[in-house]
Amino acid sequence: MKSVVLKNNKKVLITGITGMVGSHLADYLLDNTSWDIHGMCRWRSPQDNIQHLIPLVNKGKRVFFHYGDLCDYISIQNVVEDTKPDYVFHLAAQSYPLTSFTSPINTYDINVQGTENLLEVIRKYPNIDPWIHVCSSSEVFGRVSKEQIPIKEDCSFHPASPYAISKIGTDLIGRFHAEAYGQKILVTRMFTHTGPRRGDVFVESSFAKQIAMIESGQLEPVVKVGNLESLRTFADVRDAVRAYHMLLTINPIKGEYYNIGGDYTCKVGEMLDFLLSISKVKKIRVEVDEGRMRPIDADLQVPDTNKFHEHTGWQPEISFQRTMGDLLDYWRKNIGDGRKYLTR
Repeated sequence: MKSVVLKNNKKVLITGITGMVGSHLADYLLDNTSWDIHGMCRWRSPQDNIQHLIPLVNKGKRVFFHYGDLCDYISIQNVVEDTKPDYVFHLAAQSYPLTSFTSPINTYDINVQGTENLLEVIRKYPNIDPWIHVCSSSEVFGRVSKEQIPIKEDCSFHPASPYAISKIGTDLIGRFHAEAYGQKILVTRMFTHTGPRRGDVFVESSFAKQIAMIESGQLEPVVKVGNLESLRTFADVRDAVRAYHMLLTINPIKGEYYNIGGDYTCKVGEMLDFLLSISKVKKIRVEVDEGRMRPIDADLQVPDTNKFHEHTGWQPEISFQRTMGDLLDYWRKNIGDGRKYLTR
């Protein structure tokens, strides 16, 4: 799991490299930088999203994996000592809002205590002073009024799930460490972002998976849904990771925090309508499943991203239509390859 890297190479540490965003960030950095990429992952983390990286890991060529757990201080210490990163992208989290209602303590442990563990470990090494991206979430804003959209960075927090509460902790811990200890930390609140490798616990990926299973004959032509009235602004994960790279490389300012998001806004039901319109099966019913409803919902997720755009010049490039098409094709391929999935 350890490796010798060239001393002059920039080194990046990605927590959560096995997730959708972490794996896409690794892809982007491989294609657009000469950095050595070190990913922290738990020994039990699924490797579906990083299969294509394993040959590079096995050859010790630019991509290296290190076992670590945000809830285990010593394991984080070992990873930081081994990698001595120039950049850190802290993406690892318990990131499923609905799951947080049934596992709130675990969510707080990973997202709040885990973030503190990571930043505190880095702070203890005076010779290790990386630029750090702490990934918060648009969920911190929670239930906003119509008068508050598009949502600006200074909008008040009104969390609508234990996950959102935990991400407020992540957000504030990152900003506190920048202000109190001078660590080079920037915080982002990324709004809805999706694409290939998106977990099926997220609404658009659940819809795409169900449609792909219907097309393959594994499900009856019925898509189970929750709240279709929630308003979301969608971005592509490949645009998101490009933004993250720009965050730490274009005149970064420690302690700053930014909203980042796409430019296509619609209701969840309208997103489903688009997925159904590109399905190979044309007569699919939609059925409400009460089990997919949250007790309360953050139902107006529309960002104002002017601050980040003005600082970096970033703007989304991939269309909503392509994102959804690629997401559906991702599920078609996995199911076509014979992988089995729960019908959730």
